[in-house]
Amino acid sequence: MTSENDAAAAARLAEAYELLQREIGRVIVGQEEVIEQLLIALFAGGHCLLEGVPGLAKTLMVRSLASALHLQFNRIQFTPDLMPSDITGTEIIQENRTTGERAFRFIPGPIFSNVILADEINRTPPKTQAALLESMQEKQVTAGGSKHTLPKPFFVLATQNPIEQEGTYPLPEAQLDRFMFNVRIDYPSELEELEIVKRTTADIDTEISPLLSGEEIMQLSQVVRRVPVADPVAQYAIRLVRMTRRGNDIPSKMEPYIQWGAGPRASQFLVLGAKARAILQGREFATTDDVKAVALPVLRHRIRTSFNADAEGITTDHVVQQLLENIPTTVEDQQFVDAFRSSDAG
Repeated sequence: MTSENDAAAAARLAEAYELLQREIGRVIVGQEEVIEQLLIALFAGGHCLLEGVPGLAKTLMVRSLASALHLQFNRIQFTPDLMPSDITGTEIIQENRTTGERAFRFIPGPIFSNVILADEINRTPPKTQAALLESMQEKQVTAGGSKHTLPKPFFVLATQNPIEQEGTYPLPEAQLDRFMFNVRIDYPSELEELEIVKRTTADIDTEISPLLSGEEIMQLSQVVRRVPVADPVAQYAIRLVRMTRRGNDIPSKMEPYIQWGAGPRASQFLVLGAKARAILQGREFATTDDVKAVALPVLRHRIRTSFNADAEGITTDHVVQQLLENIPTTVEDQQFVDAFRSSDAG
């Protein structure tokens, strides 16, 4: 880290992460990995695309996360008739009762919040999808020639139902690339489902205590970007991404299954996600293990599989796991990382 203040902030974030897990766990049963990925993306300044069948408490999870972080939360239900102005806001003509003059006034839409749950984003037409994704990228809304800055921090979690395809508008690859993570939410285990049933059928009202303010989150996000990454760790992330591209270092046995690979933004998010994960776990430097931990959510929506893969039931998750098993880590790289780790600890 660059200063004692940064080291103290990193320790504060690691401590807050443990408290956040405990606080959210009072409402959400299990899903520790999902919550970790959401927090990594939040502190790295990225957005998440959540995939899971209905009834897995996606809305409750996001609402609980916003409450624990003392952030304003809005949920937008995407429907086929939703218009861009329904999200971003619109201008109305307002009359001044004193002077009688009329002027346009901007009425902010639900997107003006810290945490946005874009529920079933694939159920609305591309025009409305683009309005949300533009706000994600630019962190502002343009209406009537005027720019309106969105509140900070600004974190979008968009959900998709992976089993319902009729009447949906799948996000194109260019728009998928704007999401840092694609997080998969799976069914709970039998014991977890038993605990869910016991909690939700009893007369219990659990309140979550806020642990971090929006201003603190912004400060800690800057600390995440100052986490050092050794060149071999960054090169490991780059090699992993380049292995997804045909004609590069892709393993010959995997080439028939990949139609299109990930772009440079994937390398950036791998390194940024590794930094955030390292600091959440109380370390002041990122390693290749951190890169491996965020590889699936970063890459699964940036790789397009071929017809051969679809015919054989090979998903992007299978592809990424195979690439992780085949990526080389040289002795020199490991020695460099070990030396970097020793010097940082000293």
